[in-house]
Amino acid sequence: MSLTPSRGATVIGGSQWGDEGKGKLVDMLSQNFDVIARCQGGANAGHTIVVEGQKIALHLIPSGILNERATCVLGNGMVIHLPTFFAELENLDKRGIKHQGRLFVSDRAHLVLDLHMIVDGLKEQELSAGAASIGTTRRGIGPAYSSKASRGGIRVGDLNFFEQTFKPKFLRLVENKHKRFGAFEYDVEAELKRYTEYVERLRPYIVDSVQLIHQYVHEGKRILIEGAQSTMLDLDFGTYPYVTSSSSSIGGACTGLGIPPQKISTSIGVVKAFTTRVGAGPFPTELLDETGEAIRKEGREFGTTTGRPRRVGWLDITALKYTMMINNFTFINLAKLDVLSIVSELSIGVSYTYKGETLKAFPSNLEVLAECQVVYEKMPGWKCDISKCRTFLDLPEQAQKYILRIEELLGAPIRWIGVGQDRTAMIDRFPDM
Repeated sequence: MSLTPSRGATVIGGSQWGDEGKGKLVDMLSQNFDVIARCQGGANAGHTIVVEGQKIALHLIPSGILNERATCVLGNGMVIHLPTFFAELENLDKRGIKHQGRLFVSDRAHLVLDLHMIVDGLKEQELSAGAASIGTTRRGIGPAYSSKASRGGIRVGDLNFFEQTFKPKFLRLVENKHKRFGAFEYDVEAELKRYTEYVERLRPYIVDSVQLIHQYVHEGKRILIEGAQSTMLDLDFGTYPYVTSSSSSIGGACTGLGIPPQKISTSIGVVKAFTTRVGAGPFPTELLDETGEAIRKEGREFGTTTGRPRRVGWLDITALKYTMMINNFTFINLAKLDVLSIVSELSIGVSYTYKGETLKAFPSNLEVLAECQVVYEKMPGWKCDISKCRTFLDLPEQAQKYILRIEELLGAPIRWIGVGQDRTAMIDRFPDM
């Protein structure tokens, strides 16, 4: 199950509203790469990998950490909650997965404090009072990026200068949030004490990630960039304001690692065989019936980070064409095809109409999106277990036709097909490439 890495970096990104199963592909392909890097997001991301029947959930550390020959980097575009980071390290230690000397954190990455989590909840309360809640994970990601954008954030590298830099920045940030939100419970001294303890513990992991990544490029190392969230949650291109707070399309790989666009040679889009999303916002192909509930249950569609049930819908080609346009994916990984084995008749949303007119592209205006009608194509299901299939021809004819129709509609080759939970349950249609 290989991908021959070409000169330059390979990016794996989501093409829908997240939770497509990117971690599984990263875990699988990381065996062929020297470096696996994350470029954006924080602990609001969640990848679950199943190894020999055991689930491993990661929120900050790249999925490639399971390849003990690989180096993993948390890039400058990330926002990092240190308690979560250390908890993940402890979980790796318990499983006997060695990470010392091959896991690094950018000194330019920003910190997510517990203060940001409190502010996240306060902000959601404000919005929900006006019936406009975004439905965030409340992990402090948005407020941390907001602090960064307003030039009041705290970076990992600031910990190296605790008294001169970290402490005064921290106190100014607390003062600012109290001015904005009024009185709320937050133990400033306890938080400061915690971070004094974190400094030495984190120090071995802190690097100048921009210099390090360029060193790897110069040395000809094979680099795999692991995206978090997805293009439809991108701050610029997603269904704003129901989005994440970072650039989760291919551009985020450049800004989040300091890698030039010319150094990216391959981009892989992960497409779930149906569509899911969490939180609020219009969802044109959403299923609010027994079929949707059955797919949710079969696919275990509950958030890795929050445990929230995901909203479920049919595959949305209009949204996928839009994300294809932005990312120009070289290959597609069609994930979780096995989940649809329970469905007798499948639907593919092939276009939108608005007030009787067919739309040429995915609309930016959410009022328009909410009123769109979806034009569907129906296809027969296969109603059999496909989890043991390991070649395209092993699949039932109806499943093959479903895949080929998606490929035709998107105009991009579907190379990998996920047919089960385990890391080995994947078909590679072009294994010699």
